[in-house]
Amino acid sequence: MTPSLLKQTSTSPQLTIQGAVATLRLCNPDYANRLSPTDLADIQSHLKLVNANSEVLVLRVLAEGKYFCSGYDISSLAAESAPSSLYFGETVDLLEQARPVTIAAINGGVYGGGTDLSLACDFRVGSTASNMFMPAAKLGLHFYPGGMVRYITRLGLNQAKRLFLTAEKIDAAEMKEIGFLTELVEPEKLNAHVDQLTQQLAGMAPLALLGIKKHLNLIARGQIDQSAIEQAVLHSEQSDDIKEGAAAWKEKRQAIFHGR
Repeated sequence: MTPSLLKQTSTSPQLTIQGAVATLRLCNPDYANRLSPTDLADIQSHLKLVNANSEVLVLRVLAEGKYFCSGYDISSLAAESAPSSLYFGETVDLLEQARPVTIAAINGGVYGGGTDLSLACDFRVGSTASNMFMPAAKLGLHFYPGGMVRYITRLGLNQAKRLFLTAEKIDAAEMKEIGFLTELVEPEKLNAHVDQLTQQLAGMAPLALLGIKKHLNLIARGQIDQSAIEQAVLHSEQSDDIKEGAAAWKEKRQAIFHGR
């Protein structure tokens, strides 16, 4: 299948969709893939398209160059018409809430709001060339609510305080140790590893995969909708997918799911 390419401009984030896999690519390496208000609007539009496409099960976030993302282009705050950094936070919230399972392929430095963009993803595969820091307090900028919640729920309160309040820079090994990275690989293996993880996830039963992802994130925020989870359980038990999964298990073959 030929991928559909959306929003063809030189440095704005690009979206490609091919079957069950969508890829959001950050394309401004000369400026460490910082995100302007226009870039954020593009990302929001891309997320709407991905969420509306029931075929998509996995969304990967990739970046060009030696940096993953350096967060919000704070120089834009000087313009009277520019939105607050709260707009950055709203965009990252939408990424966390995206229907597909999300993977951040962290190829290098990740700074400021870029760290939160990473934490919004379900999987964060990083190369050993990665490093990170959160300079908000050093710059005099109070961070937005969703990002602070993600730092605490992913990393714990002590690490969140350390990273926010000291602006300390840490390397890839420590990023893995504290849970910022879910996996750590050599730079030359990053793309292949992300591809392998993508295919593994895309091969799961859609109803279970997407439902479990959604509710795990809600539970992490203290939002436990027991009734909705129970309905999802009953729906999965009556689905064609569970019949196919059981048959494939018995016949020792790869299951072919249709999300119904």
